[in-house]
This record gives sequence, structure tokens and C-alpha cells, in this order.
Amino acid sequence: MSAHRSGSSGASRIPVLLYHAVMDDPPQWIAEFTVGPRAFAAQLDAIAASGRTAVPISALVDHLAGRGPLPDRPVVLTFDDGFADLPGPTAEALAGRSMPATAYLTTGALAADGRSLLPPGPMMSLEQAPLLEQYGMEVGGHTVTHCQLDTLSGAALRRELTDSKRALEDVLGHEVTHLAYPHGYNSAAVRRAARAAGYESAVAVRHALSSARDEPYRIARLILRRGHTVRDIEEWMAGGGAPVAPFPDSLPTIGWRWYRRARAAVRGPVFAG
Repeated sequence: MSAHRSGSSGASRIPVLLYHAVMDDPPQWIAEFTVGPRAFAAQLDAIAASGRTAVPISALVDHLAGRGPLPDRPVVLTFDDGFADLPGPTAEALAGRSMPATAYLTTGALAADGRSLLPPGPMMSLEQAPLLEQYGMEVGGHTVTHCQLDTLSGAALRRELTDSKRALEDVLGHEVTHLAYPHGYNSAAVRRAARAAGYESAVAVRHALSSARDEPYRIARLILRRGHTVRDIEEWMAGGGAPVAPFPDSLPTIGWRWYRRARAAVRGPVFAG
């Protein structure tokens, strides 16, 4: 059966793409996860040519919760942090192709008097968040400081989740119910805290395809690096080129988490990136 027909691997495997900055001259610290504008346009065109229908993360979450159907061949486009290109050329490129997306904003990096572990870079302002919605983008939370959530104490974890949520709700004027874990770092305790804070979903990274059986509080995403090509996009749109979630954490992932926790106990909160 063709990967482009309903019921095939291409239909049951859902690519959720993770972008960061879209610019030609990014700061070195984010360069590996930056796509140039021409490459970005070519990737969007490849998505459109694949027959995939772009939907925001809320549509996938509703489907996982049994609240609504998805198009036959969906794709979800997400953008983390809130770089300066997002409410301008990046949002325009998406809107020009009628592709809704979801932006996860690190509030401490966007506020004039904010605090963040993100290194300096060209960022949008928190006040521009409503502009993203005008372009048809959904806005979610990405914590205050972009720290490694799975290394925090309970009180610090709650502050990261609730303070960022409140800041976005204040500027948008409505509830914010979707979350992205910085660098995908999460644990069972973090997932419980996300639910308790009022989020209906949370995306991780996992560099895997999502599916109709994925976990709403660690939805798998495919992270875009500067070396990825249109061919990679085409393979993901066909439902290949990556494992399919859900799947349990590997032993190396669990071991890395314990190492990071021990390091954070000595050094304090650490940048997730």
C-alpha cells in the first residue's frame, strides 16, 4: 500500500517538526538548530507537495484525547523559544501557504526585564505574541528560563510552568494550555506537574514520528538541524526516516537524566540546550 494512502504508514505516522530560528546569520549557540530562509521555504514547499495537511498542536491533542478527527495525512509545525524572525518573515511564509503552526515561547527571554538561561540572541518581544495569533499561529509555553525541568525541585518546577503560563495569558487575554519542554527534558514527575499546572499537552523532542497512540504529555517531535535537506523532509512526510512514538525511555536517556540531576544539585539550574 502506498505511503500516501489512508491507513498506510504515512497516514498513521504523524510528523511533528521542531524549528528554532529561521535566519541566515544566527548566533553560534543556536546555529546548529537554525534553518536559512531559502531552505525553510523549500522545506515548506516539500511539505505542501507531499499532500500533508498542516494542523496546530491542539488538533493533534484533541485527536489523542478522542475529541476530534485529524486530516488523513496531518503534519504539525512547531517553533521553540521565540526568535525575532517568528512574528515577521517566518509567520508570513507559513500564512502564505495556509499552514497553521504552534509557537512555544520562553517568556523570560522575551520580556524587557525578564530572566533566562538562553544566551543572547535576536528575540521577539513578549508583546508580539498576539501578532503570532493574527498570523494563524497557536501560542504555547516554553517555561520562564529554558532550564532543564527534570533537574528542578518541586517548587522551582511549578514556578517555571505556572509563571510562564500566566505571563502569556496576560498578554494574550486567554488561557494557554500547551507546553514544550526545553530541549525535550522531562520525567514522570515533570509530566505530572505539567498536567497539574493546567496544560493539556506537552511536546518533547525524541527525534521520532508521533502517532495516534502517542502520549499527550510527551508528544514526539523531529528536530530540524541546519544539515537537514528537502530529502529528509520528504522521507518524514512519507512516514519514514525515524522511529515511531510511543516508546519507553532508553537506558542511556535515563542515565543521562540522573547525571544531569547530580550536576544541577551542585551547580544549580542549567540551560537546556
